[in-house]
Amino acid sequence: MKKQVEKEHYDFSKYMSKKRWCSVWHQLDEVLQLQPERVLEVGPGPGLFKSVAQSYGLTITTVDIAEDLNPDIVASATCIPVADNSYDVVCSFQMLEHLPFEVSLDAFREMARVAKSHIVISLPDAEVRWPYSFYVPKIGIKTVLLKRPRLKVRDHEFDGEHYWEINKKGFELEYILSNLLSLDEAFELAKTYRVPENPYHRFFVFKMK
Repeated sequence: MKKQVEKEHYDFSKYMSKKRWCSVWHQLDEVLQLQPERVLEVGPGPGLFKSVAQSYGLTITTVDIAEDLNPDIVASATCIPVADNSYDVVCSFQMLEHLPFEVSLDAFREMARVAKSHIVISLPDAEVRWPYSFYVPKIGIKTVLLKRPRLKVRDHEFDGEHYWEINKKGFELEYILSNLLSLDEAFELAKTYRVPENPYHRFFVFKMK
């Protein structure tokens, strides 16, 4: 596989919206809750997760095929040169959809191989949800996601970056989950949810049985 974008793609003004910042918060929150000693991030992008996570005491190793992103390990996501069960948590955020679907399954299988206890990923979910926020006294701001009525599931067309997205035709959520869970019977789904501030991003946390 070849890299899709140049380093300039991640320039702050072009890439880092407020909604994306909210997703980074969830990345940190999910991984920090697991209290891992060693974390592997597959596809670090601009390196934000590693930079912030290290300030909270996490030991992060990154792997990517793009040398100009300065990953710790230059390698394909489908062939990570580390031993089995090397990392407590393996994570990958908004990356697998950049691979053809069958290749993304190979990458997830490789993540399961090197993970000791958990896998945390996020993927784009194309089913439109409308976020509505309101204030609850003594609780704070709450956000609910309302499903937009639609006539049919949309087809997905490769846009130069995404080969597929959840809830596009042929890639329904149940189909994606069944494929991921069939790759390694040692893991099960602990939870999945959409980011309230950025519903396009859906998180999955898998744990060792």
